[in-house]
Amino acid sequence: MNVFSHDYVEALYQQYLQDPSSLSDDWRRYFDSFDASQGMVGSAATRGAESVAQLQDRVDQLVRGFRVRGHLEAKIDPLGIPRPSNRELNPESYALLPSDMDKVFSARTIQGENFLSLRDIVQRLRNTYCRSIGAQFMHIDDHAVRSWLQKRMEGSQNRMQLSRETQLRILTRLTDATILEEFMRRKFMGAKTFSLEGGETLIPLLDLALEKAGQHGIVEVVLGMAHRGRLNVLANIMGKRAENIFWSFDDPLPEENRGGGDVLYHLGHSSDWDTSQGHKIHISLCFNPSHLEFVNVVALGRCRAKQDRINDREHKKVMSVLIHGDAAFAGEGIVQETLNLSQLPGYKTGGTLHVILNNQIGFTTDAPDARSTTYASDVAKMLQIPIFHVNGEDPEAVAQVVELAMEFRHRFHRDVEIDM
Repeated sequence: MNVFSHDYVEALYQQYLQDPSSLSDDWRRYFDSFDASQGMVGSAATRGAESVAQLQDRVDQLVRGFRVRGHLEAKIDPLGIPRPSNRELNPESYALLPSDMDKVFSARTIQGENFLSLRDIVQRLRNTYCRSIGAQFMHIDDHAVRSWLQKRMEGSQNRMQLSRETQLRILTRLTDATILEEFMRRKFMGAKTFSLEGGETLIPLLDLALEKAGQHGIVEVVLGMAHRGRLNVLANIMGKRAENIFWSFDDPLPEENRGGGDVLYHLGHSSDWDTSQGHKIHISLCFNPSHLEFVNVVALGRCRAKQDRINDREHKKVMSVLIHGDAAFAGEGIVQETLNLSQLPGYKTGGTLHVILNNQIGFTTDAPDARSTTYASDVAKMLQIPIFHVNGEDPEAVAQVVELAMEFRHRFHRDVEIDM
């Protein structure tokens, strides 16, 4: 998309040729960046303006390429497995040469300065879309939604400055999660615990999400999740006493409870959460059926019932959070059915925060053998919602994604997806 019309650029270029000082500094630098051989007088001015417009068009195509495909080169795999490069992110694919890298172009579609060198444009876009966060949002039809996301991400280059207090909070939550997992490994050796190991960042993620929910006036959160990580969430988010969790490992009446060996991972709980700013949120973790994703409709139905009960017609007081496994999210049909119902008037809850706890293996199956899509989250694109892929080994990136996701949910009352 050309930012300026051909006639407008040509008129400015002719003015530049006659009196460069009559132009603003931005425009003068813009035309100064091109070869003097292009700056011929007379009819050649038209050719110069055309050259400027053509190069600008190629730069705009490159910018769009990063917004659409940047996630394909994002460093979102905690295992560090290299990802193939994508030609749509290569300036030379748009006939932009190394000699063009220091030329100045319009950057009005990018949040920030109006004019930047091509080198700076590429660096900003790589920082935004190709570091520890991969964003999929260009499939959204609503221009206002896309523009809001672009400004929020490109304005900060998808990186937020964490306060010391927040850094310590994240460290504390990570430490709590890790210590619990290590203790259970030693104390209950060989026991089935559906460990959170490798995904401990889920605990600070939920912590930060609850903090943000309190700021938005949320007074109750309905939480649904499968087995993996449940014990850690019960202890470190729900506040269930650790001794009560551990007691469940030692079944005093094995004959009476025969066949209920995994009931520990089905248990729910409720508690009150006090945020750092003094907001109180009631959290309800739903009891879980054995079916991996059936809890989704239970949690959302419960959330809607709570909203109706307190006459929360704008869905601003109660929200739901659903935690999924990667293989289950891609493979269970109930997920698609739940997403399909989520925006209907009789079922909507004002936006659910979905978190895919991606351990890159479904029981015994590697991802390439488990689904036909690039990501486990691809089915969520049906909802016209943003999908954020984040490297769980980068706490700052996780904090940025939570901030962005919760702001999006609050502003647009739509679901949002985090694939971690």
